[in-house]
Order: sequence, then C-alpha cells, then structure tokens
Amino acid sequence: MFSPGIYSSRTQSVIRGVKMTSRGTPSRFLQSVLQNGVGRYVCQLKRISIIFSKKAQSSLGVRDFIEEGVVDYAKKNPGTVVYVSPQPCRIPRIVAEYLNGNVREELVTSKTSQQISELLTKLTNQSGLDIIRIRKPFHTDSPSIQGLWHPFTNRPPTIVLQASLL
Repeated sequence: MFSPGIYSSRTQSVIRGVKMTSRGTPSRFLQSVLQNGVGRYVCQLKRISIIFSKKAQSSLGVRDFIEEGVVDYAKKNPGTVVYVSPQPCRIPRIVAEYLNGNVREELVTSKTSQQISELLTKLTNQSGLDIIRIRKPFHTDSPSIQGLWHPFTNRPPTIVLQASLL
C-alpha cells in the first residue's frame, strides 16, 4: 500500500486510522491523541506564531492584543511557545503548530483583541487532528463478544414493562 521511503511511520498511522465512506467523506473511530487523558493532560499545541505588520490598518487588533493580552495568554499556557513576529505584510495571521506535526494557519484581518483571544483559546483546546465525522461515539481495542451493557440487560422483560408503566 505505501512505499517505504515516501511516508514516515507517523503519517502512515494517521492515514490508516482514517477511512473513506461510501459518501466520499472521511471518518474514523473516536480516539484520544497519544493516549491523552490516561495519565496527565498534555496540551497538544506546541507553538503559536503571531505574524503582523507594524503599520498596516488590518493589523490594528493584533497590535492591541500584543499590548494587552499576549503576556496573559503566555502565563496561562506555559507549555506553548509564543512567537511575536513583526513583518511587512498585508494580512496578519496566526500559525499554530501541534505535537502531531499539523500546522493550522488562521487569518486575523481586522479582528479585535477579544476575537483574537477567543481564537487562541480555540486553537489551544484543539488536538491538531483534522475535524472529520466520528463513526461511533465509543470504541475499544478489545471489544466484548457479549454486546453493550445497560441497566436492563439481565432483567426479565416483564419487570421492564411494569417499571415503565409506573
């Protein structure tokens, strides 16, 4: 399926986890990123780069955010490196890099300081995986042959009917 020199092992595992459905949309089972949540929580966002212009009108909100909120954001998220890069550009943007190698770029043209703060919070809380359809809300690597358990699994049907009539 894959030739050995083209894809890294990480890329192959991500490609194997996502399947195409008959609808033509990708889907996968629910899974945690790098078993996150089994031990301590690890924020998946590793780097934020804020690229803006010192003079452009479209970068006004970014400049306000840098003056007011970037230090607070850095204090709240000590595991995320924040780079502030003034460059001569027309369109200010925020580049988010995640632990799994994905890079997400968001344009912040003419956004206020509050909107940029909300965008950074959203990027911080995401896992870096592409947003795709989840096939089932549960998944296990060792499925039960008995089926799913619920409170009425081993009760006679008459008890269930009497309980629902009361």
